[in-house]
Amino acid sequence: MLETSPAATVVVPKAAASAAVFRGGKVLLIRRGKGALEGLWSLPGGHIEPGERAREAAAREVREETGVEAQIRAFLDLHEVIISGPDGQLRAHYLIAVHAGVWQSGEAVAGGDAAEARFFPLEALADLQLTAGAEGFVRQARAAIGAEAVS
Repeated sequence: MLETSPAATVVVPKAAASAAVFRGGKVLLIRRGKGALEGLWSLPGGHIEPGERAREAAAREVREETGVEAQIRAFLDLHEVIISGPDGQLRAHYLIAVHAGVWQSGEAVAGGDAAEARFFPLEALADLQLTAGAEGFVRQARAAIGAEAVS
């Protein structure tokens, strides 16, 4: 999803939001179904619509990619993802507002850009191919949510 001009390819940073959502001590992850990160497990998330708040976008993206309704509880951090091609050319630049949330309803079913959606115990994260920074954000989110994340 690059914005281009006739003279040259110009990559414009895109605003996005994601969330680490917990249910019974497990975290909701999706396996990316396309794009540069295809096949990697990640927090559900995606673009922020014009006029949409980042917190609302995080909840919407969780719903669209997984079918899960989540209550977003906390903003964690801004995560930058910069993707370059094999030739070193900049391909994409995302600014992702990462949040922590808790499950409200629904079962994890892949939708949108997700090839798969599942709740994982935290011990399983070490065995998954995760996007850069995902495991750290999961642990940060667990700390932000507190005891609710593990009950």
